[in-house]
Amino acid sequence: MIDLLIAGGGPAGLATAIHGALAGLEVVVAEPRPTPIDKACGEGLMPGAVRRLLELEVPVAGQPFHGIRYVDATSGRQAEGLFRRGPGLGVRRTALQAALAERAARLGVRVVPRRVAEVRQDEHGVYASGFTARYLVAADGLHSTVRRGMGLAAPDVAGLPARYGLRRHYAVAPWSDLVEVHWAAHCEAYVTPLAPDRIGVALLTSEHAPFDVQLAGFPLLSARLPAAAGAAVRGAGPLRQGSRVRVAGRVLFVGDAAGYVDALTGEGLTLAVTAAGELVRCVRAGRPQAYERAWRELSRSYRTLTTSLLWARHQPPLARRIVPAAARLPRVFTGAVNLLA
Repeated sequence: MIDLLIAGGGPAGLATAIHGALAGLEVVVAEPRPTPIDKACGEGLMPGAVRRLLELEVPVAGQPFHGIRYVDATSGRQAEGLFRRGPGLGVRRTALQAALAERAARLGVRVVPRRVAEVRQDEHGVYASGFTARYLVAADGLHSTVRRGMGLAAPDVAGLPARYGLRRHYAVAPWSDLVEVHWAAHCEAYVTPLAPDRIGVALLTSEHAPFDVQLAGFPLLSARLPAAAGAAVRGAGPLRQGSRVRVAGRVLFVGDAAGYVDALTGEGLTLAVTAAGELVRCVRAGRPQAYERAWRELSRSYRTLTTSLLWARHQPPLARRIVPAAARLPRVFTGAVNLLA
């Protein structure tokens, strides 16, 4: 019998597969899409994610960045917080997924081109997509089919508009070794250095409008970008997705499938890779139910800070003060940056 059947071959699923293989478990990943898999993503690995990948011996080439800069979209006022424990890394999503897939393959992880939909389980195992496994790990993303099929999606939070992510690449040399977060009235723009001649611009917004229309709300940023972008726009959302639990019998959830607040703090990949290790540790110890508490503890800072920022973002008087407050309190801002680094 397979030890872990993993639904989803994105970063969270592959990180879980690598942790499982290193722990001596037999792992199969069910992923219908061919490698590499692309998606809308800020493509910035925080220092914690870089450290976790090094521990897993996943070599990822990218562009280092050394902190976060908040920029007011109209006045240009800035606040900077530098990392204290090494740099982050700007990495194309396709390069990250390919590196994880290669490492998993070297460890003997089998990837099969199947989608996990209907799931059955009893006291002996889990049955899905023609496989029998001791445990199923749902790593099937923001709109998890497994989570929805098991009736575990949490209700929407009243009063908060849905938010969406849009991403485009530009053939432009990075002008900073920081990730810039530009704040406009109803949108943030994340500028991530990806290579010596490329940056990524990701927009997080609750507005329904094309990328170029929303980018026009960032005149200082737009002035640095070529008028004609050569890359297509990718989108994702709604971003906020809740899960009632992380453990449902023999089914465990990891990555975005475990529940997602927002991309505001850029911590999604760090949480996914770290949680993958905790999940395997709990399964290996014969205590899968312990993963629920472990996930809550390791995600507490992310959930608290992101929820607080998101609440302030939707209060116009407070939203206008986010960058000025960060500039007036540089030590507090640097501390917040490093809380998640």
